[in-house]
Amino acid sequence: MKHYKDLEIWFITGSQHLYGNEALKEVEKNSKKVANTLDKSPQAPAKIIWKKLLTTPDEITNLIHEANNNDKCIGIIAWMHTFSPAKMWINGLKILKKPLLDLQTQNNESIPFATIDMDFMNLNQTAHGGREFGYICTRLGVKRKVIIGHYEDKDLHNEIEVWIRASAAFRESKHLKVARFGDNMREVAVTEGDKVEAEIAFGFSVNGYGMGDLVAFINKVKEKDAQKLVEQYYEEYTIKDTFKKNKKFITNLLNEAKTELGLRAFLKDKGCKAFTTTFEDLHGLNQLPGLAVQRLMADGYGFGAEGDWKTAALLRLSKVMEKGLTGGTSFMEDYTYHFDKKDEKVLGSHMLEICPSIANKKPSLEMHPLGIGGKDDPIRLVFESSEGKGLNIAMMDMGNRFRWLYNEVEVVKPVPMPKLPVARVLWKTLPNMQTGIKAWIYGGGAHHTVFSKSLSLAHFQDLSEMFGNELVVIDKNTELQAFKEKLQFNEVYHNLKSKIC
Repeated sequence: MKHYKDLEIWFITGSQHLYGNEALKEVEKNSKKVANTLDKSPQAPAKIIWKKLLTTPDEITNLIHEANNNDKCIGIIAWMHTFSPAKMWINGLKILKKPLLDLQTQNNESIPFATIDMDFMNLNQTAHGGREFGYICTRLGVKRKVIIGHYEDKDLHNEIEVWIRASAAFRESKHLKVARFGDNMREVAVTEGDKVEAEIAFGFSVNGYGMGDLVAFINKVKEKDAQKLVEQYYEEYTIKDTFKKNKKFITNLLNEAKTELGLRAFLKDKGCKAFTTTFEDLHGLNQLPGLAVQRLMADGYGFGAEGDWKTAALLRLSKVMEKGLTGGTSFMEDYTYHFDKKDEKVLGSHMLEICPSIANKKPSLEMHPLGIGGKDDPIRLVFESSEGKGLNIAMMDMGNRFRWLYNEVEVVKPVPMPKLPVARVLWKTLPNMQTGIKAWIYGGGAHHTVFSKSLSLAHFQDLSEMFGNELVVIDKNTELQAFKEKLQFNEVYHNLKSKIC
């Protein structure tokens, strides 16, 4: 299924006129076949469009210029069917602004040992031309993904799928607007950062709005529209009879519906696909938005609590990458540890705002006191996450660059917590509790993360490489001393890089 049906990947092929017209016709035919096969793969989430056989410097430069200026084009797959002298590619690659996939494939899967001759050798030489192209990309410092294998291979299709999803998120980042309602939660460090540098590095913009701006939209919501949304809540979620008969619940649920409709209208009006809130800036609201935020996340919006615009942006990019995948992705916070040495684990949760896309069953719609914020008891969805592989990734401003810190986790079977009225997840940190959490702390990891059961390390590796951004990984293979040395090497590298650049 084409989950990004309005977006395109351009497939281009390099060759040269040295081989003659007949050979070039064969190259073009094979190139179209490869592009068509990749496009028809069930793993292809966007259209893969064959564009042109490129044999001259002007053809290459003109096509890349065209790709740069076409907003539908989110990336280029380049294949050297034959030898394509790399000097032809210099001017084009120097201006390339779109993600590049360097595809090392060939028309034939196997070498025809009994019949191979020089004509076959000259025509099928990706192993030759691919190295020429790879050299010039490395010489120019061009960021790209290298994938190798026969074009019909399913593993190759899966790698291309991951890269396309990252390319879609890369494009989204260039368009993304984050609305920050209020400011940062007072005195908190990790949720702050350089918004100007973030726009330079990633393309997304962050702008602040007063709560009065949002309240004005909420006040415009018609009673009948809010009531219709409440009816939808009753259909989609489990609601206990004690709440159905509670007048305060009924009133607060209607107010939450108005908040959701007003918030959606505001974000649409401003063109924002991510936002933040904080319980220290609630003037004009009846309650801290809970259900409204959860439902917006479920629809693909990015969110960060306490003014955390970095997590809001990263969550939105993750939501773009996971489109059509199962498992879910949410805003998350490491809340408390279980230090039983026989079964160590972490409880991930937040006051209200966990995305129901990770729920293991139909969420329960409930109202409970919050204890902070000084407002009415907020409405929220309560649920638990299913077991399986998961990840946490955080984004921090390190002063001279942004760091993405990634940690693999294993989500375990939920344990009953009847007195905890919030959505929650229990996981084991990899490689183990001691190493994983120490590494996270040494890495300066934030307490807010993007938690996902649908994405993998490969998605974030591809995306971080497109940005040229630091990605530090904690997984089953992490050894603490080597991890600490990696952080030191990274620090030296980025300090030198900032001085040179």
